Order: sequence, then C-alpha cells, then structure tokens
Amino acid sequence: MNTNVRVRIAPSPTGYMHLGLARTALFNWLFARQNNGKFIVRVDDTDESRSTEESLSQILNSLKWLGLDWDEGIEKGGEYAPYVQSQRLDIYAEYTKKLLETGKAYYCYCTIEELEEERKKAQEAKRAYTYSGKCRNLTEDQKQKYISEGRKPSIRLFVDNKPIIVKDIIKGDVEYRSGLIGDLILVRPNGIPVYIYASVVDDILMKISHIIRADEHLANTPKQILIFEAFGATLPEFAHVPLVLGNKGEKLSKRHGATSVEEYKKMGYLPEAMINYLARLGWSYDDEKEIFTLDELIRDFSLDRVGKSGGIFDQQKLLWLNGEYLMKMDIESRTKAVIPFLQEASLFDGEIYPEKYEWLKKIVIAVGERLKTLTQIEDYAGFFFVDRVQYDEDAVKKHLKKEGIVDAMNGLKAKFMETEAFNETNLENAIKSYAESAGLNAGKLIQPLRVALTGKSVGPGIFETLMLLGKDRVVQRLDDVAKMLVLQT
Repeated sequence: MNTNVRVRIAPSPTGYMHLGLARTALFNWLFARQNNGKFIVRVDDTDESRSTEESLSQILNSLKWLGLDWDEGIEKGGEYAPYVQSQRLDIYAEYTKKLLETGKAYYCYCTIEELEEERKKAQEAKRAYTYSGKCRNLTEDQKQKYISEGRKPSIRLFVDNKPIIVKDIIKGDVEYRSGLIGDLILVRPNGIPVYIYASVVDDILMKISHIIRADEHLANTPKQILIFEAFGATLPEFAHVPLVLGNKGEKLSKRHGATSVEEYKKMGYLPEAMINYLARLGWSYDDEKEIFTLDELIRDFSLDRVGKSGGIFDQQKLLWLNGEYLMKMDIESRTKAVIPFLQEASLFDGEIYPEKYEWLKKIVIAVGERLKTLTQIEDYAGFFFVDRVQYDEDAVKKHLKKEGIVDAMNGLKAKFMETEAFNETNLENAIKSYAESAGLNAGKLIQPLRVALTGKSVGPGIFETLMLLGKDRVVQRLDDVAKMLVLQT
C-alpha cells in the first residue's frame, strides 16, 4: 500500500453540501482509507462576498453526518495549518513574490474596460479570446505612469505557447494548448489570489499526491499544471470524476428535487444508505451487488472503475436502498431513530418513560417494511399520536360513503366495548361476531374500519392498529366517524 497518499477536498462555503461534492468527498475518503493515506479538508473562502459561517457549518456537519472523518484540516489542525485560505494570504503573497523575482509572473495594469475591449474585438473577429500580453514588458516609466493614475495591478503568470497533457486516471490523456489559455491572472487587483492559484500553492505545501475532483474542474487543470511547473513542483496525479446528472442527462439541480446532503438528512435518510448510493453512482463493481458495507467499499473501491460518463441520480433507487438499510437496523435502533422525527412533527413530546417507549417500539414493528425513510413514520403512524385524525377524502369516499357503513361502525363499536382484553384473538372474534349478526363478510369490514381509525386506506395491520390504539380511543374514533358520516348525509 502507498503510505504517501494525501488527498483533499476544498469546498467553498457559499451554500449547502451538494450531492456531487459529497460523492467527490466520499471518493477521496475511500481512496485515502484504502491506501492508508490522509484525507484533508480545507476551505476555499477567497470569495469573501459569498462565503458564510452558516454554509461552512452546514458543509462540515454534512461530512460528519456521512461519517467522512478527516485526518487534517479545519477543526482538526495539522502540520500545514491554517487550512482556511483567507487565513493563508501571507503564504500566497510569499509565493507570488518568488514568481515575480524569478520572472515567472508580472504586474498587469490593464483596466476592466481595456480587457473588455480586447474581448469584444476577439469576438468580432470570431476568434477565442486570450489576453494580449501587452503588460508583459512594460518599462519602469510606463509602470510609474499607471501607478500615478491610481491603477491597482493584478499579477499574471507568463504562459508560453506549448502543448499541455493532462494525464487523468479516469479520462486518460487530455491535450490542451497553453496558447489558448493566455497569461493567467494569479492575484486580483485587491490582493486576493484566485482559486486556481491558491489551490496549487496549498497542494504543493500540503504534499497532495492525488487530486480527485469533479469533471467540471478539468478545464482548470491545464492552468494549474502551468502554475505547478512555474514553481518547479512535482505534479500530483489527477482524477476527474463524472458529474451527478438529472434523469435526462443534465446537471443535477433543484428542479430535480433535493440536491443537498442536509435535505436528505431532514427527509429521514440514513447516512449509511447515502454513502452506499453515492459510492455506486458512477463507480462500477458488478451487475449484481448493490449493498456494500463501509469495509467492503474501502476494500473494493478503485478509481479505474469510475466511469467516464455522468452518473444519473435515481431518487427511487435511493429510496429503495434506504428502506433496505432501515430494515437491517435492529428494532431498538430503528425506534430510537424515529423519535427525533416524531418530535419534529410535534407528535411525540414529554418524557419517554419505559412504557411509552415500549408502545412506540410496537408501533415501529407494526409499520415494518412500509418505512422507507424516517419521516414516513408520520405518514404511516401519525394517527397513533393524536386525539383526532385527519381523514383522506378519497379514502372516505371509497370506503365510508357506502350504505350501511354508519350501522357497521356503531355495531363494531358496541362489540369492542364488550371486549375485555384487546388482543388479536378477541378482536378477530368481535369483528366476526358482528359480521355474522349483520349478515356481512367480515373481510369487507377491514378497510372501512381502517379508514375510520386512521383516516387512511394504507397502514399497519388492522389488529396491531386496534391493540396499539387501545379500547378507549378505538371506541371514541368509531363514535366520531359515525357522527361525521351522519352529518354528511
């Protein structure tokens, strides 16, 4: 194993953690763990106007929720601290000074208006725009003139016209010509380094061995290679992973639904399921195995089996996978997992004493495999926690708006009132007894009874529902629904 593997992610704190970034972080983490290497988290916050503490907190919390622990970086510290770019400006200034002193970089005094004019002329001539390089060889007099005008210079890298080969683990060799790139801006007039420059300095100093990042950064790679070369630094290995795409092959966005890790956490998805799903999104193992333990992912993951084309995000497959993970949980863990979601929905408050917990556990057992996300506990079992249920109009119309239903609800209510112990045998006998006395099919009473008690046509088994509600609430709900139906006729 390579003990010198050092990989990183460098998120910008300008929003939540997108699923694409989460998958990139996962691929880096798996690669580091597989090779006994180091996974580093540093922060690219040089876009001061958009960076926020709230965003940074959300990103770090998402990494922690996913279980992607990092070895060095923000909050952890390490040999190459600080790991926040806005705190490293003196370091970038020192390295920029070296480039200026060795003639690898120069001051550019062009204004925004002048650069825009160059761009406009290139557009009119129907050619790709690259900077003209007119500030490359300014005399001291010219520089002083610009300075006296109050111009604040940017700093550019001298770029020669030559081929650049990006050797990519996933994509193979990709060739660019530096002449189509032009002299790169390294530092803006306000003194803040641009991302591609600060990132290279950090990668050099932090001894990053592999840069594993999203496909959309491939266009930055030849520029960054030029910067590595300007410093005489050894190039890391590159691997550009395909984008996470929507169902029609377009870049995943809000119109496809939830796109951030935080949203899926709030919707009741499990981190283990999300890790499993993201790992398989664009990475092939075989055509059969879908569910992987974390140890299996660490053992089996490889960059050379990451596809070149984008991975289609399939919400239904993630939902199925989450349901599988929920069912793998022991009942104690599953019960504890639903409690925060019941509390969030204001359904489960106060002290959780042992009897109350055991009752909740039985509800979770009764819901069973229907539960695909933790928030669905409200959909399938919310009626257990309220005094008055909300009735689904379609369910009422289909199952309760029938001749004889009011009599049936009153008749069942009377039988249940006579039932001493609310167990499955006694309840089944009560339903059969009423059905025989009324000349009805007992089986045809189940759905009307379910809707009367729960407000829905789908839910746990009817006998579990009756037992968990208890006699008093069952009688009350049958009385309520009979009165409601009478009023509606």
